[in-house]
Order: sequence, then structure tokens, then C-alpha cells
Amino acid sequence: MSVFTDPDTVARYTEGPARLVPGLRDLHRMTALLLAEHAGEGAGILVLGAGGGQELDLFARYRADWRFVGVDPSAEMLTLARQVTRDHAGRIGWHEGYIDDAPPGPFEGATCLLTLHFLPREERLRTLIELHRRLKPGAPLIVAHHSVSEAGRALWLRRYADFAASNGVPPESARTAAAAIAERLPLLSPTEDEALLQEAGFTDVGLFYAGFTFRGWVATT
Repeated sequence: MSVFTDPDTVARYTEGPARLVPGLRDLHRMTALLLAEHAGEGAGILVLGAGGGQELDLFARYRADWRFVGVDPSAEMLTLARQVTRDHAGRIGWHEGYIDDAPPGPFEGATCLLTLHFLPREERLRTLIELHRRLKPGAPLIVAHHSVSEAGRALWLRRYADFAASNGVPPESARTAAAAIAERLPLLSPTEDEALLQEAGFTDVGLFYAGFTFRGWVATT
């Protein structure tokens, strides 16, 4: 069973990420601001990895004229996202699946937050290429996920666990989560992540967020 189909995990999801991701709500707010630099009135925004609905709820509250498409492979997480964003239901379309299940667009902007670190390098590159294909010229893509160099990785993951523990996560659970990240996720370095964005066709790649093991970039087509 995937962690994102486990009912208990899904039920706790709305409170979990904020304990693990430094400045999560500010990350969402910054993402909305970066989208707004290019996406005008009535813009269509693609949100890949939309399960849970937290960033989508903030985006919809930030701009009442934007329309959204949310894509996620977990039916359970999409159910939660629908609940979280119910005040904006008329402006959000949902698709269960991966990037290939997203409409062709073209969209005025796209986001992929806390998602790409689950994908091996080649699948990550393919996903970025497909995101690029669905965006209008000059449209922004905002991504954020675990991105840490192999040198010093153990130290940064320890700091990740310490941050989680300082936010109320039981210390042993925080250490177990950090170990699982090291063992199971196909982590790339920030340099490799930036190179993938460029290889997928994005330009003006800029770092806008860094929080222990997490990095976030904005790029344009």
C-alpha cells in the first residue's frame, strides 16, 4: 500500500507537511506570487501533485479569477483535496493519474511541489518535458522538493529530522523518516535538478526557496 493511499496517513496529511517542510505556507504564498508575475486574469494553472489541496486552496484564494487543473495519482488524496478546496469547486478540474493524464493545455502556469523527489532521474526529466509541452511560451513552472548533494547528505537529513522533531514529530519517527528518504528516494543534487530543468527546455532557472533538504526553483518556457 502506498503511503498516500493509507487512510490514516491521508487523514493526517493536512497537518503533517507543515511539520516537515520549513516555511510551507510561505512556500505556497511565494509560489502564488511567482505565478502572478506571468499569469494574468482568467489564467489556467496546472497543479501536478495536487493531492491534499493545500497549495491549490491558497492559489484559489489569492486569485479569484484563475482556473485550475489538479492532477494526482492517489484517489484518496484527491478526495481530501476536493474537501480542502470545496469553496472553489467551480474553478478546479481534477484528474487522477500522472503527467500523461493531464490535459494538453496550454496553461499560463504550472506547479509541482513536494513531488519530483519521488521520481527517478529519467522519469523526472520526462515529466518536466511534458510540463513544458503543456505551457504557453513564457509561462512559469514552479517546483520544490528534496534536493541535496550526496556530500553532506547525512548531515542535512539529520537537520531535517531535528526540524521535524522541533515541530512536534516524535524524534524516533523523525529519524526513521530521514533514513527512509536517504534509502528510498532517488535524490538529486541542486546542480542536477537545475540541469534537468534546462534539459527539459526551461530557461531563466532561478532558486527562490531553500529550507534544509528542500529547494525550490522558478523557470519559464
